[in-house]
Amino acid sequence: MGLPEMDSMASAIGVSVPVLRFLLCFVATIPVSFLHRFVPTAVGKHLYAAVTGAVLSYLSFGFSSNLHFFGPMLLGYVSMVICRRYCGIIAYVAAFGYLIGCHVYYMSGDAWKEGGIDATGALMVITLKIISCVINYQDGLLKEEDLREAQKKNRLLELPSLLEYIGYCLCCGSHFAGPVYEMKDYLEWTERKGIWKPSEKGNPSPFGSTLRALLQAAICMGLYLYLVPHFPLTRFTDPVYYEWGFFKRLGYQYMAGFTARWKYYFIWSISESALIISGLGFSGWTDSSPPKPRWDRAKNVDVLGVELAKSSVQLPLVWNIQVSTWLRHYVYERLIQKGRKPGFFQLLATQTVSAVWHGLYPGYIIFFVQSALMIAGSRVIYRWQQATKGTIFEKILVLMNFAYTLLVLNYSAVGFMVLSLHETITAYGSVYYVGTIIPIVLILLSKVIKPPRPATSKARKVE
Repeated sequence: MGLPEMDSMASAIGVSVPVLRFLLCFVATIPVSFLHRFVPTAVGKHLYAAVTGAVLSYLSFGFSSNLHFFGPMLLGYVSMVICRRYCGIIAYVAAFGYLIGCHVYYMSGDAWKEGGIDATGALMVITLKIISCVINYQDGLLKEEDLREAQKKNRLLELPSLLEYIGYCLCCGSHFAGPVYEMKDYLEWTERKGIWKPSEKGNPSPFGSTLRALLQAAICMGLYLYLVPHFPLTRFTDPVYYEWGFFKRLGYQYMAGFTARWKYYFIWSISESALIISGLGFSGWTDSSPPKPRWDRAKNVDVLGVELAKSSVQLPLVWNIQVSTWLRHYVYERLIQKGRKPGFFQLLATQTVSAVWHGLYPGYIIFFVQSALMIAGSRVIYRWQQATKGTIFEKILVLMNFAYTLLVLNYSAVGFMVLSLHETITAYGSVYYVGTIIPIVLILLSKVIKPPRPATSKARKVE
């Protein structure tokens, strides 16, 4: 397709040519992933995954993208070869260090806001893949009784080949927007082992779930294109915004966050479609009779779960699900000392790692610190709910937690969207920092109003 055609198509849908090129390559991951099913041998499948991933990267971001990807990928692999005992920390420092350098050099957030795009977003996904693979190889040295369930499931006893490793990192363009998945799952899928091993239950068909994800993507993009002209981020610096009353400004913050989320729903629905149709999205069979295939390995968002979340604690379970899972397994759980319970430190450290992973913009840092406060405040309300179970106060607190989540989530999301320190602080100040003050007040109140711990183990598990 020539440049004039690209220009006219980009203008027709209201995006820049670089973004259109990325979107075309991104959608192309679906047929590319489908064809992966027909590659005959395991070695052929690894080679196909590596080559198609590199070609899609080149077409989308240019030649330099693959250089950016292979640098940290090779550092991670070399660390596994020469220093298995400490390869996890080496990979953490090297991969995150390189990613931070790219964040600083490209300042992608500014480019993306202005309609540009670069390979840093894909490098973010590859960074998580590198670290998880290397850490799981290091975990292979540990005794099984010293491992958590996730470590037992994902650890690697043998060094993957270089081709397997590159295929895992670039598989069918899944690095464009995720989701993140484990090396062990990739190997078993490629070699048709584990849950992918042929069985009497038959070969699960991915087509119904793929169509569902594609329909969801179409609806999400339609809503986003309809809403975004009505709730632009530029309104936060428009003098008319500051002429509005408190509740109208708060309502606009909600609608701005609500609008922005549909873009992410669209992107994750497309990536989910690609992994489902490849077969990698398969996660086992239900216990129903007859058994039905489950396709939630590639699921990265539960749209209704986010928009109707009853508690902020639920949000990491329904938003950017696979990255949240990665953060839990490779940051949060590994900061918990043996025999001790996790606290606010582990939560704040995990959110800080997430912020740095997204980029070094003040808006990201503030958003994820806000998220830690938001979740901590929601936990306080939840404990009060458990202490008043079966009473009218429980229902009031359930409604309160729902309203609290809507308020603080969309207030906090302004920082994630506008990125700059000045715009973030100004937008927060326009509603008198209500989304910061309320969580802090709840946390302080929890020191005074200490409900008894719920008696049931089920309640503790939910908390």
